[in-house]
Amino acid sequence: MPVKKSLPVVLKVYTYILDTFADGDRILVFRHVEFPEAGIQVPGGSVEPGETLTTAAFREAKEETGISSLKLSGKLGMCRKDMTEFGLDCIHERHFYQFECPNKTPQNWVSFEETPSDGSEVPVALQFFWVDLEKRPLLSGGLGEFLRLLS
Repeated sequence: MPVKKSLPVVLKVYTYILDTFADGDRILVFRHVEFPEAGIQVPGGSVEPGETLTTAAFREAKEETGISSLKLSGKLGMCRKDMTEFGLDCIHERHFYQFECPNKTPQNWVSFEETPSDGSEVPVALQFFWVDLEKRPLLSGGLGEFLRLLS
């Protein structure tokens, strides 16, 4: 019987951004414009060498959304996700953070990820939109792990 090699661990951060400016709480989600089959996601990505988890969460949220006025509410938790079911030979160690967006934003907009984690050399178009928090959107790839903890 072959021995299963241990998979490398990749540090990831994900952000649940709540709109506290609007009437009632909403959460910010997105779809890839050119790859809608990737499903609904939240901003996040890889932690860079020498970067703290919190700094990475702020950076990823700003890079992907274009919003620079976010306020950190706190860390929600950490989980590990085996990514082999998605064709990746690694384990994601995922750290989830809650942010507040205190300023008015459009209901939806397109932002461009200039440094995509998949190594693409062209910007990736992301269609952002707000969803009522009560509806608890179905997020792809296990990204909804900590939705229940949002306040």
